[in-house]
Amino acid sequence: MKFNTPTGTILYSIEQAIKEYRKLCQNNIDKTGLDITVDQALLLIIISDNSKLSQKDMAELLFKDYASITRMIELMVKKDYIKREINEKDRRRFNLIISNKGTKSLKALESTILENRRTALYGLSKNEIIQINSGLQKIITNCKIPNQ
Repeated sequence: MKFNTPTGTILYSIEQAIKEYRKLCQNNIDKTGLDITVDQALLLIIISDNSKLSQKDMAELLFKDYASITRMIELMVKKDYIKREINEKDRRRFNLIISNKGTKSLKALESTILENRRTALYGLSKNEIIQINSGLQKIITNCKIPNQ
């Protein structure tokens, strides 16, 4: 059986687009002078939107395994972007709270995040964005493993 070159498929193009976007984002984050990665910034945003999420839920939202999220949280605590407090209802768990430094960093990143999105989506019409999103949602649905 003969396969098309993997680099000639739409799935390869999607992967390439994601990697190029992440490089653009990290480059622009670095220009802000903040000592934070794209994933750490995403985690800050997730915590700021819903600090009650479990680490498992955070891992799923960031497409990371539980151990990676645990390490990321530990590093972000050391860098003073977030704080851990004992959960009063379940003492085996922690509540994650954004520190003053984390809040200031998110504020400093707002314009960078918007500029990254503008740059990545430049030249695409609203209708094209809707169509691309619709197609990607179909691919996601097609690839989901039952009972996942």
